[in-house]
Parts: sequence; C-alpha cells; structure tokens
Amino acid sequence: MAQDDFDLDQDNEQAQVAGTRRVADEAITVVASGTAQQVSETGQSISVIGANEIAAVQGPDPTRVLERLPGVSLARSGPLGSQTSLFVRGANSQQVVVTLDGVRLADVASPSGGFDFGTLMTGGIDKIELLRGSNSVVWGSDAIGGVLALTSAQVDGVRAGIEYGANDTLTADATLGTQGSSYGLTVSGGHFRSDGISAYAPGTEADGFRQWHGSLRGFASLADNISLVAAARYADSRVEFDGFQPPTFSFADTPEYQTTRQGSGRIGLDYDTGSTALKLGLAYSDTGRDYFDNAASSAPNFATSGRSWRADFSGKADLTDSVTLNFGADSEWTKFSTSFDPENDARLSSAHVLLAYHAGGLHLSAGARVDDHDRFGTHWTFGANGAYELAENLRLRAAYGEGFKAPTLYQLYGFGGNVALRPETSKAYEAGLEYGDRSGSRHLAVTLFRRDSRHLIDYVWPTGYFNTGRTRAEGVEVEAGWAMTNQLRARAAYSHVKATDRVTGKDLPRRPRNTLSAGLDWEAPLAGLQLGADLRFAGDSYDDRGNFTRLDSYGLLTLRASLPLGERFELYGRVENVTDTDYQTVAGYGTYGRSAFVGVRAKW
Repeated sequence: MAQDDFDLDQDNEQAQVAGTRRVADEAITVVASGTAQQVSETGQSISVIGANEIAAVQGPDPTRVLERLPGVSLARSGPLGSQTSLFVRGANSQQVVVTLDGVRLADVASPSGGFDFGTLMTGGIDKIELLRGSNSVVWGSDAIGGVLALTSAQVDGVRAGIEYGANDTLTADATLGTQGSSYGLTVSGGHFRSDGISAYAPGTEADGFRQWHGSLRGFASLADNISLVAAARYADSRVEFDGFQPPTFSFADTPEYQTTRQGSGRIGLDYDTGSTALKLGLAYSDTGRDYFDNAASSAPNFATSGRSWRADFSGKADLTDSVTLNFGADSEWTKFSTSFDPENDARLSSAHVLLAYHAGGLHLSAGARVDDHDRFGTHWTFGANGAYELAENLRLRAAYGEGFKAPTLYQLYGFGGNVALRPETSKAYEAGLEYGDRSGSRHLAVTLFRRDSRHLIDYVWPTGYFNTGRTRAEGVEVEAGWAMTNQLRARAAYSHVKATDRVTGKDLPRRPRNTLSAGLDWEAPLAGLQLGADLRFAGDSYDDRGNFTRLDSYGLLTLRASLPLGERFELYGRVENVTDTDYQTVAGYGTYGRSAFVGVRAKW
C-alpha cells in the first residue's frame, strides 16, 4: 500500500501550500480521550491500522494484522477459532479493553473476564486502534495493558469477497450500505469454515472451526446537530478441540467441541456543534458457551452465560481556543451463571474528567476517574500525558497512566470465589521520540516504558482466589515506515519486553522478550500488480509460570500478491509460513505449516 500512503503525503504537501492539511483517517484516534483527535496530539503510544492495510494483509485472521504492531504478542491453543490471547506490553490478555463500534466485547462469564480473539474475524472491520499502556481514567476497568478499538465499515455500495485455501478453508464476506447527507446504514455478514489442524500437536485428527457472523451500523439525523446512532453484532461459532481423557488424563486427540454465541449492540444519541459534543447511549453484550464431549454424551457437559448492560454519557467542550474538557459517566451491570454456579451479578458506576491544553506545538492532558463497585467500594484512578513538537513532524512524548481491573464475577462467586477481592491495579510510565506518523510516507518512533501491577488476582490452590500477584513489564519499542519510492514501502516494528513475576522473579508465560515484524510492499509496473512480504520473529519464552517448559524462538514468512481485474474486481493470494517452520505458541498445541490461499474481491 505504498502508493496510497505516498499519494496522501503528496496531498498533504499540496494542501499546506493552500493553508490547509488533509488528515488521514489512520491519523485520527478515539482511544486516547474517548473522543476523536489526532494521534500526534497525545503523549500516549497509539497505532492505527486502516482499511487498506487490513485488506493488504489478506485473510480472516485479525492476529496477523495485530502482530504488525510493536509491543504485541499472541498465543493460540491450536487451529483458528481456538482460544487466542493478546498480550500488550506483557500484560495479561484479560487486561486489555476490546471494543467494537463502542461496545465492550468481554466475556463476563469467563474466569478472567477477557475477550477470546479466536472468535473474531476481520470481515466488516475497517479500522483498528491500539493504545499501549494503562488508561483507566478514560476506559475504566480492564485498561491495564491497553485499549483495542475496532470500527466496522460504513459504505455506500457493495463489497464482497471469497477465499479458499489450505485445510479446505473457505471464507466468504459481504458488506452493503447506503448513505445520504442525513442517514447511513451498512450491513455486513460472513461465513468461515475450515477442517483445521489437530489442536494436539502430535495428533492425527483435525479440529475444525466454523462461524457465521453479521453486523450493522447506522445513523440518522433527527435535527440540527443531533443524530441517532446504532450498531450491532452477532456471531455463532463452533470449534473442535482436544483434551485430557480418563483414565490417563494425558493430552490427546478427543472428540470435544465448543459452541459460542455472541451478541452485542448499542443505540445512542449524538449531539455535536463542533465546540461541544455530547453522547448518550445504552449498550448490551451477551456471550453463551456450551462444551460437548461426544465420547460421553450428546448433551453439553458444561455451559456458561454472561451478560452486561452499560449506560454511558460522555462529552467534550472547548472552554477556550486552547483548552478542552472531556468528561463522562457510565454504569454497568453484569450477570453470569454456569452449569455449576447460580446466577450472580455486580454493578460498577463511574465518572471521569480529562482536561487538555493544545497550543503552539504543546499538547497536555490530565484527568481523574472515580469508580464505585458494589463489592470493593470506591477506587480512584489518575493519568497525565503530553507531547511537544521539537521541529516539524518531530515530537517528544511522555505519559503516566494508572489502570485497574475489577474482580470478575467468576472470581467473586465461582469455584474458589472470594467476595473480599480488591481490584487489580497498575502504574505505567513511558517516554518516546516520534517522527512523522504511521500513515505518512516516513515514520520512526522509539518508546521506553515500564508498568508495575499490584494486587493481581491469582488462584491459590486449594483455597481460592486472592490478591497475591505482583508483576513488572519494561522495555523498548521501535516502529518505522518508509516509502522509498512511489511504488516501494518498507515497515518494521521491534519490541523488547521483559515481563516478570515480582514474587518469584520468573518470566511471565508466553511472553517472548524479543519480537520483530517487518515487511515490504511493492507495486509492480504491470497492470497494478502488488507484491508483499511479511516476516514475523518471536524469541524464546516459557509456557508456564515456573519457567520449566521453554517455547523456542521462531520466524514466519508470508508472501502475498494482488492483481486488479478491471475497476471492480481484484484477484489475490498468499502463502503463509513459506519455510514450513515447526513452532508453538502454547506448549503441546499444533500450529499451521505452509499454507496457500487464493481469493477474489469485488466492489460496486
């Protein structure tokens, strides 16, 4: 996508001559303050990936897109659809807020209350924003490691695609929409199925995955400056997995599978005059899971159900030309039950303010949040960040952020539950130097960071859950991008993350200290043919908290190509793991070897 980025940079230079500047959508973020602002106006580490880059990477698996970003590592327990954990700067996967169109996607019935990325496909998603670092002032509970905001497409027309490849894998997606000056409605849907691979690495029985998913997003102007907005998503998944069967209870091929039903949505009112913006909304999220073992019974042997309702109010007011006030309040009610646990619920209400100053190349923000939980009581969170333009396109950044994570319903009321638990907390520091931005033709960012987390909730056998954990994550991130010519662009992201348990001194499991992502994109002088290569390297790590089982380092190479067929169609293909590398991200679990895929996309 070098040409797109270069064209944008040329447009910016021409616009500056006329006294204006076009700002790319990839340079706008909401994860810093909860309202739209330029990434360059915050001292926090934020990366934004747009629709063009998502399409260029190809395929339904969003982890291949996320792994391009610094500070990110992932672990998957088997084939696509299996439990997939995202670690941001070494934080637990459950310590990252995940939203889609403003709706939180956490599974409140799971023991740690996180989101399983194995159930997420890229179909219909047009933008990904990742904030790395604690930011509970704006985002509340779970924002210890960071915030991942996903935005679905809004189109005027039709987009569709179909892809087929290794392991009898078929992906089909379609997005259609209509827009006018006062309304817009976009509907997306898709299907994925694959025979998969064995979740048990030495196994011979493939474990498949299938999913149906659909979403909608729309708005309608009700009056001047007032709009009705709505978004919804539903996904129905089935994934097979391997387990530990009696009498030996050793890991092996088993006929087990899991079904997951996820529904979420939000409806709200937006008021925006430019200098003042207000948002009022009501969101709902529901996740139900059933687990089956065909060797024992056709009925589910375990089931979970988690639901949340969230009322939110937020706003922004320009107090002067250079001073802005962001504020908000929300109240969330969550409920869960399992086959063995009766229905229980919890309530969490909060309010926050964030004061910002923007003038003369200086950008400062500071704020506070208060949360009230019906179990642990009141908790305060603080944060501040700043950026200063040392020269044109060169910025010095620094941030301090606090995070917290409320005890999950399972930790409070499930097996080993403890209603006296306190929230997990963190204090995070970072400083960096950045030239340009990720969406431009030249970009370089270097960031030093540290995060200390306390009161982490661990299960202490055989008693139950307690606030016993303490961890530290520190390191450096480097991200670079360079459009060397109109047709050739290179990118790279390197991270050194030392994440340790401060009680034992051991490395946290499945967090490689060193990761590298690099790539090249080239537009050939032949009918718009585009060629790309992506390299992903992950260093050694450990699979367990005692650091007894080592996960060896590995490198994966992907080659991809796309060719436009007229104005409406595009033929594309890729080969993943070109060198057929044998590797694992979770000990004992299988991973894909060399795999080829081909597809076609259309738009009109």
